[in-house]
Amino acid sequence: MKNLISYIRNYALYIGFIQAWIAVLGSLYFSEIKHWTPCVLCWYQRIFMFPIAIILAVAIIRKDKNVAYYVLPLSILGALVGFYQYLLQMTALKQINLISCSSLEPCSAIQVIYIGFITIPFLSMSAFIIIGLIMLILVKYSAKK
Repeated sequence: MKNLISYIRNYALYIGFIQAWIAVLGSLYFSEIKHWTPCVLCWYQRIFMFPIAIILAVAIIRKDKNVAYYVLPLSILGALVGFYQYLLQMTALKQINLISCSSLEPCSAIQVIYIGFITIPFLSMSAFIIIGLIMLILVKYSAKK
């Protein structure tokens, strides 16, 4: 376990960068190639993910390990939006939707589902959680270096 944390700490910026860019390219694939119109909550998730990809790229160039303090709030907020949208899709919460979504693209619509539970908001939420956990490891274990 100690070796895994050490590995993640050493390569946290690169792992987070790759995860963020996979999420960015995935969202662009769904909207630009598949031509699926993003709903309001999908846009909010993009608003949180796109800057993470750019911030981590700059952090890699500058070798700035303090970037975790900037990325962590974005990843937490993005994960919360993704979790809320996932609840809208998979639970009875869709009847009491608090966010005004377009009638053309409701936030509870499921365009794709894998293995019976993996939807686009689930993928987004997972990406934010992975980035957030990596940033937490970077914050917690960098001081002990």
